[in-house]
Amino acid sequence: MKSLLSRLRGVERDIIQAPSDADFPYYESQGTEIAVFEAAYKKRLPVMLKGPAGCGKTRFLEYMAHRLGRPLVTVRCHEDLTSGDLIGSFLCEGEQTLWQDGPLTRAVKAGAICYLDDVAEAHSDSTAVIHSLTDHRRRLPLEKRGTVIEAHEDFMLVISYNPGFQGMGKDLRPATKQRFIGINFDFPREDIERKIVKTEVPELAADVIERLVAAGRKARTLKDHGLDEATSTRALVYAAAMMSVGVSPEEACRVAMINPVTDDPDLADALLEIVAAQFG
Repeated sequence: MKSLLSRLRGVERDIIQAPSDADFPYYESQGTEIAVFEAAYKKRLPVMLKGPAGCGKTRFLEYMAHRLGRPLVTVRCHEDLTSGDLIGSFLCEGEQTLWQDGPLTRAVKAGAICYLDDVAEAHSDSTAVIHSLTDHRRRLPLEKRGTVIEAHEDFMLVISYNPGFQGMGKDLRPATKQRFIGINFDFPREDIERKIVKTEVPELAADVIERLVAAGRKARTLKDHGLDEATSTRALVYAAAMMSVGVSPEEACRVAMINPVTDDPDLADALLEIVAAQFG
């Protein structure tokens, strides 16, 4: 049986690795975001990606990590995520007590890009611990060990933030936001969105994609009339994928675009009418 130490080292090797050219993700640029991110990386400035869920922030960062040839460590933030989860902790097994680095610490040491997805959802102490990595210090204090780690020269911190989509009391403090370069994202233009769906689901006919995207864009007009979240580009890709294997357009849109965003029968009916207008 492997020792605790060897298992911990194995986990570290599995997580921190350079991207493979074979897995280069598809991303369709919408403006200057690629150039801005590259400039920020050259100066190792922390970056905040702002925009609604499903508009392409995570795909963009995966693309940039490949483009820059840097490993990417992604942390999906949630309300129970603490600074200890990010930094690391002591583990005991028998008479052994060993320190296991958390994902942020591993990224800092390895010179990876660390991505804190939906960072406002994390426990408040999680955002406090990243402050020393977002200024000239570029240091990570490990208080439990009484040490400070100097960030690798290639390390970069990236967070995502969905303004207007956070739960009650879930928001980033202005003092935290101002530590980052901010890149705003939104849903793509209609022609770009059609191209994205066609690239992701090439087997679906172009005229069907055109009607699907039109339905999705019309559905977004209900965002300010009861829907908590707008129909995302990701949802359109999911609907297209369902259609490509024989699911009817109405049912594909129901399960990919309607059921996930509302439990209100009246809103669901309104969304279904929009779909029927395109495919009926």
